[in-house]
Amino acid sequence: MTEHPTSFERPGGADPADPRGALLHTSTPSRPSGGAGLPAQARTGEPPGTSTSRAKGKDPAGTPVKPDTAGGSEHSQPSAAEPDTHRPRPSPDGIPAQPGGAEVSDAAAKERRTGQGLPSGGPMPMRRDGDRLRFVGAATRRIARGIDLDEIVMGLCRATVPTFSDAILVYLRDPLPVGDERPTGPVVLRLRRTDRIPEERDTENGFMPAIQPEQPSELSAVTAELCEVRPGGALNEVLRGVRPVFADSPAARAALPELLGEGGELIVPAGQRAILAPLRGRRRVIGAALFLRRPERMAFEADDLLVAAQLATHSALGIDKAVLYGREAYIADELQRTMLPETLPRPTGVRLASRYLPAAETARVGGDWYDAIPLPGSRVALVVGDVMGHSMTSAAIMGQLRTTAQTLAGLDLPPQEVLHHLDEQAQRLGTDRMATCLYAVYDPVSHRITIANAGHPPPVLLHLGGRAEVLRVPPGAPIGVGGVDFEAVELDAPAGATLLLYTDGLVESRLRDVWTGIEQLREKLAAVAQLTGPDHPPPLEALCDEVLDMLGPGDRDDDIALLAARFDGIAPSDVAYWFLDPEDSAPGQARRLARRALARWGMEDMSDSVELLVSEVVTNAVRYASRPVTLRLLRTDVLRCEVGDDVPQLPRLRQARATDEGGRGLYLVNRLARRWGATRLSTGKVVWFELNRG
Repeated sequence: MTEHPTSFERPGGADPADPRGALLHTSTPSRPSGGAGLPAQARTGEPPGTSTSRAKGKDPAGTPVKPDTAGGSEHSQPSAAEPDTHRPRPSPDGIPAQPGGAEVSDAAAKERRTGQGLPSGGPMPMRRDGDRLRFVGAATRRIARGIDLDEIVMGLCRATVPTFSDAILVYLRDPLPVGDERPTGPVVLRLRRTDRIPEERDTENGFMPAIQPEQPSELSAVTAELCEVRPGGALNEVLRGVRPVFADSPAARAALPELLGEGGELIVPAGQRAILAPLRGRRRVIGAALFLRRPERMAFEADDLLVAAQLATHSALGIDKAVLYGREAYIADELQRTMLPETLPRPTGVRLASRYLPAAETARVGGDWYDAIPLPGSRVALVVGDVMGHSMTSAAIMGQLRTTAQTLAGLDLPPQEVLHHLDEQAQRLGTDRMATCLYAVYDPVSHRITIANAGHPPPVLLHLGGRAEVLRVPPGAPIGVGGVDFEAVELDAPAGATLLLYTDGLVESRLRDVWTGIEQLREKLAAVAQLTGPDHPPPLEALCDEVLDMLGPGDRDDDIALLAARFDGIAPSDVAYWFLDPEDSAPGQARRLARRALARWGMEDMSDSVELLVSEVVTNAVRYASRPVTLRLLRTDVLRCEVGDDVPQLPRLRQARATDEGGRGLYLVNRLARRWGATRLSTGKVVWFELNRG
């Protein structure tokens, strides 16, 4: 709940077109501008016989006008000395007639027209229906400007205080219902916001201190921020009635203690100086607003109930739309977030960093994506793609293509084959489903990278010495065209180099073409590398931030996905690789080779565990293999062992029975290893496990 004292914006009077409303704050009202259809107002302080130029028989240009002998001009006002001859207007059905009618005295009519006799510094009453219409129009425009919930509620408060009321309390359901959903549980109202006129004003700027009321009027008297609407209670009946009611009505008097809490009714002045207006949305009441005037101010009139109803209706419908918009934005944001990787993996021999920027804060969905997928043999697949469009459909298609790419990567297909299957998948999704994609596979052992491109901007490689080059990769056709062959190239990936994959939103905009942006990106990377020196590559996270800083004010026309990979590689001295014939002697030979490698690396304390696990995995491999079995040990931050064979069936962990003579190998691996797994290859499979280094 927030409380905001509202200060006067115009010491000398408020313009009727001002968003704060049509009422004036001093005894000198400002004259409406222009329109012949607006009624002229007598100036405050003029003698009773004084009238406007139109009443004297002249138009605004000074041309004499023939007076209307039947009762004055259509737009003329009776002078202050004449009795008010306006006939009371019939009230619409269901709306109570304004009290007094034609029996209002001349003095009261003069007071209502000119504001004389009212305390200075307070809002004047609305003199005519035109004033109310202008105020309602200005207030609803101000409320309609809000997009989210807080802006709409603040617009309601600022439009009504101090023009229509001296204070306002806004209650909303907690939680607010969304759309057609039916909330469960009791209806609870929460005090969302309060606004009031400041108790003391700055006399140096022309504001007079407010007259102290005879009874407490501070909003701090509200003791309950939460209110449960009891079924069948007085508050429930008022909310069900939908129409605003005066606080002195029997129904409102019974409902206010329930709404405001214990002692809260002390803030409600006596008489018709408070209006309780239910806020009804499209399908249900979503809250209530309480408009208050101080005891020294003029009381609300019956026509003010119509004003309160208009304000409540526009505010409630705006809140309904804001809640729906917020839910849609939340769904879109969650969809986009779940489509992108929550965290990046930490494969051996490469470090990764990423960034994603939506095209706009109000439309966070798009078709850009990135991914890093660990592959057998300590390799890693780097993917970046861009689906055309910035809609929920683009995000959904992006999610399907990303899932397809992950599945194809798990099959260890070559990059060009992955793009070929993605192209077929895009055609199955629809004839107009177009996307660009770049798929690269990095091998830290061979220090090589294989890249295939489908209409995507080429990657940029930043070398350790600070030189940045745009890699020459065949552009290829976008995914979804169909009938196109994709080509892969294999390039060197030296240790210490950084590969930058990105979408076209980073380098292309309305102010520059894609190749100009790529050249600026290359220069930016080279400049950043110069800051850290030729022997030290720039930190990945800082490098990504510096790359995004190259975007200018007009360069955010598209989503941006950025994936940076720092190639550390695995040194040849940290790799041991052997081929074993599929014979019964292979497990013993594997134990001896592993023992020698560990002794060379100074890791003899791990020999027992490594020999046991290597023997079990190799035994399972040679039992079914028909070709040589591969054994590879990798020394990084962990010790990794990989055993490959030509059998595509993956092993499954199972619990061996007491009478079984085998079936306990993977059980031992699962208990002793830090991690383990099996991956199917195009030529067979690889079973691997990792052990923490002592």
